[in-house]
Amino acid sequence: MRKKTMPSGASLFRRLDLNLLKIFREICRSEGIGSAARRLNLQQPTVSLALRRLEEHVGEKLCLRTPRGVELTAAGHVLAKFCDTLFDSVQSLPNDIARTSGDVQGLLTIRTVSGVVSPELDATLDTMRRRHPGIRLKIEVAPCPIVVEALAKGRAEVCISFDAAPRAELLYEPLVREFQQLYCARSSPLYGATVNRPEVLATERFVVTGTDEPMEVKNFRLRYGLGLRPSGEAENLDEAKRMIRMGVGLGFLPTILVSREERDHLWPLLPSVTLPNYCLYLITHPEAQQTVPTQIFLREIRRRLSARGGAI
Repeated sequence: MRKKTMPSGASLFRRLDLNLLKIFREICRSEGIGSAARRLNLQQPTVSLALRRLEEHVGEKLCLRTPRGVELTAAGHVLAKFCDTLFDSVQSLPNDIARTSGDVQGLLTIRTVSGVVSPELDATLDTMRRRHPGIRLKIEVAPCPIVVEALAKGRAEVCISFDAAPRAELLYEPLVREFQQLYCARSSPLYGATVNRPEVLATERFVVTGTDEPMEVKNFRLRYGLGLRPSGEAENLDEAKRMIRMGVGLGFLPTILVSREERDHLWPLLPSVTLPNYCLYLITHPEAQQTVPTQIFLREIRRRLSARGGAI
């Protein structure tokens, strides 16, 4: 391609198609024409043509094809940085405009696994309630696979879940670390005991949480042969706790879900140093269009998570 003179800012603004910038940004992020086409659900020749048109508009070569994909030229790096800034600004524009009126309306839907306890989450929702009373909050609880799939398929904007197989297209931000303890009911012969060798419980009746069981907890159970023939199952942690308390079987619960008052009825069996633990994440799709309530929520909770600092 013969190098052209770079058009003036006003001329470029009149001629430039923002869709070309969107495609170029995806080429940069995917490091290839073919992978960008797949992520944008476009034909590869369409993406190649868009790149050529953009190069004609700016008068510079932006990408060099290599056996491993594409490499950005110096001009390509400049434009890639500009695209990131532009799209970040566009995404925050509705939020910024809404803030000027002080009257944000809309629905904030959070899809989450059951039993999430997070001070940062609670503080964020309380701040939103006070600052933006026009935002309606909806929390939908479902097993982990359903929660994450809804986000991946564009049926959710914000999720809270663990995830044994993180997806490359999603953003995972650590929210809280949970520890799970093995509990028995007051009616159990094990009440009051501490079990240092979990394998001795292999013949005990167990309550399990099915597809909503974190992989770390499942691996712990299977390592010691626990709960291979469950006597109860509930994918909602509150219902699992109910069955454990009733004496249906032993069962794992997040320690944060068992209050001091409940410890008269739910006895912790394992030493604290042996407890399985895992991270719950705030999960979003960086490329998805987000409503103003979602943008406000994410900005506030990320501010609180950043202020918390340190590993969880």
